[in-house]
Amino acid sequence: MPADALTQNRTQPSKLSLLGMPAANLVEFFENLDEKPYRARQIMRWLYQRYVTDYAQMSDLSATLRKQLKEITTTLLPPVLKHEHSDDGTRKWLLDVGANQAIETVHIPEPDRGTLCISSQAGCALDCAFCATGYQGFNRNLTSAEVLGQVVLAARELAPARITNVVFMGMGEPLANYRNVLPVVHLLIDDQAFGLSRRRVTISTAGVVPHILKLAGDCNVALAVSLHAPT
Repeated sequence: MPADALTQNRTQPSKLSLLGMPAANLVEFFENLDEKPYRARQIMRWLYQRYVTDYAQMSDLSATLRKQLKEITTTLLPPVLKHEHSDDGTRKWLLDVGANQAIETVHIPEPDRGTLCISSQAGCALDCAFCATGYQGFNRNLTSAEVLGQVVLAARELAPARITNVVFMGMGEPLANYRNVLPVVHLLIDDQAFGLSRRRVTISTAGVVPHILKLAGDCNVALAVSLHAPT
């Protein structure tokens, strides 16, 4: 199981986060518990379609399995430090990612869509002149659980309104955190998870060329490139 799947919650260091775990790894996880592979689909539907993170509410899982999952895993979302709601319907969450670091997630409603802008890093190392995030410096990459946790949290709070588009245009350079961003992208377009269209998931980059080429082969979603020089 890849290291990024072994996300450890800072308040529960011995627990494995199921948020953001690739579907194949989730199947493997349940097989290692002597459970059927369909348990992975059940968990994905609870987390990513119903936005339920409390095992006690996952009624199609046995009581024994729910107890076991609570003991060895976590599905905790990033804590909300601040939530702002503007007159035009835009909502912004400031989320705690530990070590006195915070990230922002923004939902922008429009008549024909609801776009969620998510962060991929705490800070950013690229220091582009047009971007405020660069001024705070780079702290660390977010885990897959922290990236996808933003989507689950926002979807839960926005319900019954739905998120139709997700853009990696928040804090950080997504392609500099490729290992943790890619599993999230796959789950966003997986029919057993969020089920978004590929054209409704956009990764924005300042121009990390090797990973642009890699992304084209690994997951064909939309790409936005920030043009920050006339040449």
